[in-house]
Amino acid sequence: MKVAIATDGVEVSPHFGRCATYTIAEIKNNQIISKEVIANPGHEPGFLPMFLAQRGVGYVIAGGMGPRAKTLFAQHGIEVITGAYGRVDSVLQGFLEGTLEVGTDTCEH
Repeated sequence: MKVAIATDGVEVSPHFGRCATYTIAEIKNNQIISKEVIANPGHEPGFLPMFLAQRGVGYVIAGGMGPRAKTLFAQHGIEVITGAYGRVDSVLQGFLEGTLEVGTDTCEH
């Protein structure tokens, strides 16, 4: 399973499409086996769900995301978690442990 987190530096980005990078973690047996940071390839409507689906991503975590993007991710079989905040490593650990705390979606669409 792969998880993509919208990131700005070491923190979760408040907006999925406008983040600087994505941290993609591959998880096996509830352990992170690899992490890759990739540059945001651009904020074109409909592109990012396909881009991440082609990379095997099953979950996306961000501070916020617009409703259209959420629908497009669902169409690609990717589960979206919004309202996440804090350091990427802490968010990943919370995701793995089932203790990830999320707040309000920070996207204002």
